[in-house]
Amino acid sequence: MSANRYYVDHPNDTVAIALRDLPQGETLDFGLELVERIPFKHKFALRDLGRGQQVIMCGIPVGRTTSTVAAGALLNTANLVHDTAGYSQERHSSIPRWIAPDVSALKDKTFNGYHREDGRVGTANHWLVIPLVFCENRNVEVLREAVNSVLRPARFNPYAHYAQTLASLSRKRIPVEDWPDVCLQETREGEVPLFPNVDGVKFLTHAQGCGGTRQDAKTLCGLLAGYISHPNVGGVTILSLGCQNAEVKILEDELAERCPEYNRPFSVFEQQRSTSEPQMIGSALASVFRGLNQINESERKPAQLGKLVIGLECGGSDGLSGVTANPCLGRVVDRLVAVGGSAILSEFPELCGVEQDIINRCVSDKLTNRFCSLMERYASVANIAGSGFDMNPSPGNISDGLITDAMKSAGAARKGGTSPVVDVLDYPEQAKVPGLSLLCTPGGDVESTTAMVGAGANVVLFTTGLGTPTGNPIAPTIKVSSNTELFNRMPDLIDFDAGRSLSGESDPDQLAEELLSLTIDVASGVHTPNAVRLDQNDFIPWKRGPSL
Repeated sequence: MSANRYYVDHPNDTVAIALRDLPQGETLDFGLELVERIPFKHKFALRDLGRGQQVIMCGIPVGRTTSTVAAGALLNTANLVHDTAGYSQERHSSIPRWIAPDVSALKDKTFNGYHREDGRVGTANHWLVIPLVFCENRNVEVLREAVNSVLRPARFNPYAHYAQTLASLSRKRIPVEDWPDVCLQETREGEVPLFPNVDGVKFLTHAQGCGGTRQDAKTLCGLLAGYISHPNVGGVTILSLGCQNAEVKILEDELAERCPEYNRPFSVFEQQRSTSEPQMIGSALASVFRGLNQINESERKPAQLGKLVIGLECGGSDGLSGVTANPCLGRVVDRLVAVGGSAILSEFPELCGVEQDIINRCVSDKLTNRFCSLMERYASVANIAGSGFDMNPSPGNISDGLITDAMKSAGAARKGGTSPVVDVLDYPEQAKVPGLSLLCTPGGDVESTTAMVGAGANVVLFTTGLGTPTGNPIAPTIKVSSNTELFNRMPDLIDFDAGRSLSGESDPDQLAEELLSLTIDVASGVHTPNAVRLDQNDFIPWKRGPSL
């Protein structure tokens, strides 16, 4: 129920969401008078709530009151704490069978991608340069500088230009109060690229590969193998020190497990076996350009939408993310699954409180048991560290209306739509079954996105209510805003406005169709999302532990 001033998601809800700042004393259309000011996106009680009473939102418990809360009063951290209803591992037999949306209009729809030897299709064609251990990060950066000096010399850097201006003003001793306001405008010269069928050379660095446990090294190698074998990657140059825990053999074994028929260019350079640093870096540089000439022979060709694998992420979430943007992604997922495509829902700390719904959607007891086991193990590790899922919401989440983890989860889970859960994966496993898969990851944006792409996501749909520049090195990331104000304020970061559903300007199904169309354009290389344009190449491997 929505009345432009407030939103109630479910008939059983005991709270509503403010769709604008609501002043104290305002009377709503059903007779409720607000007893205090309710900020935009925050929640207020629809009826008197006693101390210790469960609060219901989206039809499920999302917290418990710590004091009495009057009807029309604000819910906040002073009167509400995290609480959930718990769950049973038994799937409810009364759950109706999933009815797929009508996708007849998508029957003959395709996207243009890069077809790989294992049957998967890439939405981009990248060359990767990666270190097996953090000791090689500096050498990766040296290669980055050398390659980019040739492949991207014409790119205008507005920040470098502005820095030169400031240096000149400083040299002339111009008073700082007389300096011009910053005005940064990016331009690019239109020269023909050297490798027109290559989307870029991506240089990944990380802080792992040695120290820690042997399991850490194997996990890292599994993640890197997921990137090397990813359909968006044409080949790879790997830098190894030689003595690290993350051995080349482990990487090769993980790669063989994920892609037994791997036949793309693959070069390894081990510094401790080289005669000198210049010799190793020079050889690695030559491998990059040999590989670029080879993968440039690939061309985009039509592929069925069933070859799309969408990673679902939310970050910088606000009180409207679960009302507008996340449900919009869910509708896209349901359409994609109905035509044979795949999606990955991760961020397990943000499934706390919605476990029963997930369990009911699992297609087998085996998946149910694995999901519950992963959730319980994750929660246990967080508790041992003195934390817990209840500490997942960030300060930005809380200040914009997401008071508890269960409240955040109620909206975050909607990114996964309503289709059955066909697989449950532990990090860094890969998605192999068409349909909706769950992947155990933290709720942190970059760790989660990094993991989903390693699991095979070839496009990422990323919702945000506060704004975030996050992207991924090899999978194009599309930013979806939960509110129109953010879309208008940060057009350099946001690609799609799901907030239009609140104004009545657009029907939710219409928005989902628009977003799916944009996703197809991005997958085909027709449209460049902002995160790609800005070179937002965020990559953080998860070191298993209590990261929320």
